[in-house]
Amino acid sequence: MGIIWLHVITACGAVLLGGYNLWAEKGTAHHKFIGRFWILLMGITAMVSFEITELQPSRYSWIHLLSAWTLLSLGIALWAARTGRIITHKRFMIGTYVGAFIAGAFALAPGRFLSHVFGYS
Repeated sequence: MGIIWLHVITACGAVLLGGYNLWAEKGTAHHKFIGRFWILLMGITAMVSFEITELQPSRYSWIHLLSAWTLLSLGIALWAARTGRIITHKRFMIGTYVGAFIAGAFALAPGRFLSHVFGYS
């Protein structure tokens, strides 16, 4: 269960920081710092998800494709920011943030770990 809690905590932190950074002034040192920390949290969230196989023990499910896509998207977004491709950076960051909500919706489905935590499974 420890890996699931790490996943949940980093995901929640990423959702909060990402939401803040989407509304904050862009291009500032503060925005860049928060963005780097957000990428770290999202990266950890995605990477540890490969250790979570509760739907099919010892097997990956289709939702792991979202984790792989997240890691790729984070890399593209970071590359785009560093090379001045701000529109590409913006689109990949927003897309990755939205993807986190999609994954979260599936994580809250009845029968999953979080439904037991919140007592509605």
